[in-house]
Amino acid sequence: MMLFFLFILGCAIGSFLNVLIDRLPNEESINGRSHCDSCKKTIAPYDLIPVLSYILLKGKCRYCHKKLSIQYPLIELLTGVIFTLIVYFSPFARPLLEGQFFIPHMVQLGIYLAAASCFVVIFFADVKYQIIPDEMQVGLLVLVLFQKIIDTVTVMQLGSSLFAAMVTMAPILFLYLITRGRGMGFGDVKLSFIVGFLLGIKGGLSALYIAFVLGAVVGIYFLILKKKKMKSKIAFGPFIVLGTVMIILFQQEVFDLVKRIYGF
Repeated sequence: MMLFFLFILGCAIGSFLNVLIDRLPNEESINGRSHCDSCKKTIAPYDLIPVLSYILLKGKCRYCHKKLSIQYPLIELLTGVIFTLIVYFSPFARPLLEGQFFIPHMVQLGIYLAAASCFVVIFFADVKYQIIPDEMQVGLLVLVLFQKIIDTVTVMQLGSSLFAAMVTMAPILFLYLITRGRGMGFGDVKLSFIVGFLLGIKGGLSALYIAFVLGAVVGIYFLILKKKKMKSKIAFGPFIVLGTVMIILFQQEVFDLVKRIYGF
């Protein structure tokens, strides 16, 4: 029952994340009512039920009958699945699943779910608009800092994390400077700083390494299909997010693989 509730909550949060994905990059207020992109009609509350409304409306606007973007139900479902997986696999989740609501566990869960939400917005906003919203970057940085405070990090350890953030950011900043922002956006620079702050030097650089490999594979794929040209821009933020998630989930396996390949 708890997992089902978390899934429904995730779908509802995903509906709000859709608003952030579309409005923050365009500097629009997130307070306004949702409307159809085609006819601009305000969408009624009963047409905003996550996933279900899209199905009942057969993916079309109630008023103009134009197709609605599949983005909306997909992100709602994705967020629901992510929330469910985080709770199921988190080390402190067992008491919560058994109905024992300890405040420290609830705080940890809140941090994890909020950070995951930030990553979802960053990923899809960059894919769709090639912009990483500053609001999400600040929110993610605050969450990481709060987590380190909860982990009773000392001033020296915090300084070490800041140093790791600078080292991780350095190669992305270098690419940004030499390409004058054409090869790498400043949003990627800021995101790599946060990744280094979160994962440390080894973890942060490994996440970037994975991001570059994935980016190269996707770039070559698009070139082969002739969907992109050599000078076409491909959002790099999503690959940083994927690299970060892979390190969070499979850190030791990635470190072992790197050691076998490069000997360190």
